[in-house]
Formats: sequence, C-alpha cells, structure tokens
Amino acid sequence: MTVNLPQLRAFLAVVDTGGFGAAADELGMSQSAVSHAVASLERELAAPLLIRSSPARATALGERLVPYARTALSAVRSLEAVAAEAAGALAGTVRLAATPTVCRGLVPGLLRHWRAGQPNVTVRVFEGDSAEIAAWLEDGTADAAVLVDPPPGTGVPLVEDRYRALLPRDHPLAGEAAVDVRDLEDDPFLVSPGGCETRLRELHRLAGARVTPTHRVRDLATLISMVQAGLGVTVLTEASRPLVPPDLVLLPVTPPASRRLALSGPRDRPWLPAVRVLAESAAARQWATEP
Repeated sequence: MTVNLPQLRAFLAVVDTGGFGAAADELGMSQSAVSHAVASLERELAAPLLIRSSPARATALGERLVPYARTALSAVRSLEAVAAEAAGALAGTVRLAATPTVCRGLVPGLLRHWRAGQPNVTVRVFEGDSAEIAAWLEDGTADAAVLVDPPPGTGVPLVEDRYRALLPRDHPLAGEAAVDVRDLEDDPFLVSPGGCETRLRELHRLAGARVTPTHRVRDLATLISMVQAGLGVTVLTEASRPLVPPDLVLLPVTPPASRRLALSGPRDRPWLPAVRVLAESAAARQWATEP
C-alpha cells in the first residue's frame, strides 16, 4: 500500500471545505485533480473515505483517518519550515485560529504588523469558538491560535481585553462614565453560551450581582442586533467595539474586569519556525483591541 502526501492534502481539503470545488480552490489545482487524488487514496485503502454529498463529509473510516492525516501533513510542513529557516528563507503559510470577537478586534492589527515584518509568511485566519480552537490546535488544523484566558505560561501574552456594557444609546445609563454591573439587574440580560457565559457569571459574582439570562445567543452579530431592538443588554469586551453600531454604546463596567489574550502554538508539538517568529514579533509591541 502506497499513500502519498498529495492524496492526504486533497482528502483533508475536501473534509475542511465541504466540497471538491472548494478544495480545488484551496489547493490551487483543478477539481478533477482533487477528485483523482481522493479516489486514488480510496483505492489504496480499499474503502470509501468521503460521502459525495453537499456538503461532502467523511465516512466513518474517513473520520478515523483525519487526525492521522493531519499529523502526517503537520510533520511534513514542520520539516519544510525548519529547512527553510536553516536556509535563511522564512516563508510559508501559518493557519491562525481565533474567536469571532478576536478576529474583528485584534487580528487585523496583527495581520498588518506581520505583513510588514514578514512579507513572505502568509497568515490564514479561521474563526471558531474556544473549544473548536483548542481542538484545531491539538489536531493540527491550526498552527497557532489566539487563546482566551489560557493557563499561566501558555503562549505569548498579547493584551488584556476589558469587559464593557453594551447598551442602547437611549438607555438611562448610557451617559455614565462607567456602569456598575449591579445596575443591570433589572434589565433583560443577553449572553453567549459557553466560555463567555462562564466569565460573565464570574463577573457578576465578583460584583455581588444576580444574573438570569433572558436569552442565550451564540452568534455575536445576532446578540448585538437584539440589543439594538431593545430586547435587553449585555456585557462584551473591548474587542467587540468594531461591531458596535452608532445607536449603541460600549461602556466600562465596575468592578473592572478583563480577559487575557495570548498567541500560542500547539502544546504537545514543536511550533513552526514561522509561528515562533510571529509570536516574538507580536510580543515586542503593545496591542489594543481596537483596529
């Protein structure tokens, strides 16, 4: 049995993009070449790996093979990167994962900074929630990630992203310099489930305030639209400011609280040389969560 890297790249590209056409665009090759590579891999393994539907998805066997394929390609990319670094030619692609708020508030500035300092390194951004990002970093889907409140000593610290109250501009507290979390107890309160809700509950606990969410909304844009519609208020972070429309205000909260953002490579594998260089470059300057 002979399995080669182009076969694995084509297989993973279809899994990740959900289609042969999108995978072809991702890899810079024809759709027929992608189909041929996947079909040849299936012949080598004597079993179907993909369900040809819309979107395309892995079979049960394909799902079992995905982490091994990622590990194999990650190892090869690391070898190529180390060789390029030794030759003094740092180049290639770094796949960076981050949450939607971080992608909008912090990542644009990072990308501009990296493009100026390392023009031969391409950074591709993937959005996901905190759990997805951790999984992508572990299985090799992402080479690096901006982590939220990672364990001490993890990655390179970037910024303290401070919490803010999001209110309609006509809210009675909208003209205040800061909003006490306890003063929001009588308003319908909106939250995003998962890590965000956990952090907001801790913020309310520190303030001695109650929190009983009226709605749990996963999508940040929907959450903001609901505040616009007068359905409630919420607490976001400074990284959300680029998304705030003019009829809403984002105000400091008391007691002051923040979350830590850090840039990290994988925990259990060597970082790509390009990731190390980008992390060192990011650590060398101060960052704000506004673009």
